[in-house]
Order: sequence, then C-alpha cells, then structure tokens
Amino acid sequence: MNKYQKVDAGSVITRDGTIKLHGPDGFEGMRKAGRLAAEVLDGLVPHVVPGVTTSDIDDIVRVHMLREGGIPATLGYRGFTHSCCTSINHVICHGIPSDKKLKSGDIVNIDVTVIVDGWHGDTSRMFLVGDVPIKARRLVDITYECLMLGIEQAKPGNYLGDIGHAIQTHAQQHRYGIVRDFCGHGLGQIFHDEPEVVHLGVPGTGPELKPGMFFTIEPMINIGKAAGKILNDGWTAVTRDKSLSAQFEHSIGITETGCEIFTKSPAGLDNPPYS
Repeated sequence: MNKYQKVDAGSVITRDGTIKLHGPDGFEGMRKAGRLAAEVLDGLVPHVVPGVTTSDIDDIVRVHMLREGGIPATLGYRGFTHSCCTSINHVICHGIPSDKKLKSGDIVNIDVTVIVDGWHGDTSRMFLVGDVPIKARRLVDITYECLMLGIEQAKPGNYLGDIGHAIQTHAQQHRYGIVRDFCGHGLGQIFHDEPEVVHLGVPGTGPELKPGMFFTIEPMINIGKAAGKILNDGWTAVTRDKSLSAQFEHSIGITETGCEIFTKSPAGLDNPPYS
C-alpha cells in the first residue's frame, strides 16, 4: 500500500509503521462509519437476487453511501473505479463489479468501505443467490463461524496469533483451505494501516492486543486448496483450483474488557439467510 492515504480533499494521513492506539473520539468516529457500512449491506438484501448485475449492486452501494453523507473509500483507490467489490463463487476477493448477472446457486461476497468524517468503516458479507447447494451453504456457515471465533480472541492481553489460530483450527477441522495471500489490517483514519491480521497463527505470538487498537478480521476460506492467483485485471483474486471461496469481515476496536464490533448489522443481518 502507499505510505500516504488520501481520505478527503483536504487531508493526508501518514501510515508510519506503528500500531495506533485510539481514544474515545476514535471509537465514536468508527461507530458512525461502521454503522453506515453495515446499513449499506443491510440495504442490499432485497436486491441480491438472480438476474441482478454486480454493476447494479455497485450503483446501489454508491448511492446509499453518498445519500447518507459517506464517501466510497474504494472509488478511485489505487485506480479502482467502483464503490464495492463483488466476489462470486471461486473469486476470493476484490471482484470487480460488471454487467455479469447473478444466477441462482451463486454465492457472492460484497465488500464495502465507507468514509464518514475521515473514519473508515470496512465490512463484507456473503450473500446466497436463489437456491444454493448445501456444500456452498456449509462453506458460508463455517466461514462466518471462523470470523466470530477470531473475534472471540480479540481482547486485551491476547495476541494476534491467538486470533489466527482460532480461525485456522476451525477451518482445518472441516478440511478447508485458509487463504494466506490476503489478510486483515489496521484501519481508522487510514484505510489500510498496521497491524496485518493473518488468519492463521500460533497462540501467544505476534503483537499483543491493547485497548484502542482498531483492525479488521476478514477470513477467506476455500472449499479446496488455499492457493490463489490474481487475474490480468490486477485486482480479481481467484482460487487456483476453481473451488468455492467465502469471506466475512468486521471492523473492531479493542476495549478494556474485550472488543467492540463497529460493523455489526443494526438489523441483525450479519450472516445468511437474511429472510
């Protein structure tokens, strides 16, 4: 990532290699950004159906963010020209919205990041399109469980390795592959900051978790092997063996007693089915 991250027309925030600790103002800023990001995904539920294009979804995301006073963080980010990422079936992450229509049986991850008053709310969820096979639904369920097991380990005195280990253990119990090429990240007034949050690890290793740390946890889990590759568009990551992949993501902040999930759905729609 670039050292300098532009967050609005008038400010440039420096990524300086340190893990930032935030106070009450930071928590309040992240609550607002995280809530809007979650509300954007909530609003997509009736629209993610067979026949809709991922460009249609992107338009809905952009309009919702702007209407509520947010800025789509990905729009123009490092040349990306859309307001969300739409990753279908064997796409691991960073799928580019297009005129491709969703069809019954697809699973799709929709990843949104919105800037509100300079703070970034970053989250993603899986959506089930029409009649989805049991094998795919099971992958989605286990991936969500991986996310929440990782979040359970996000508390002061634990380590990043504890989060990764919890995710790794659960995924491997089901013989799934854990993507290693992409990870969670610090965020706040910078889109991608320290620390890197790897979704596998050894307990008691890595940076110690301290109150005021903000970061995402976003496990990417494959039915098949972990290996992926980037397509020629420079963004889209897919599984090498073309097996299905799923991902969920929350932005969290470490508190004195545990963690706060900034991007939890106000409507209780954190994992499918959403009806």
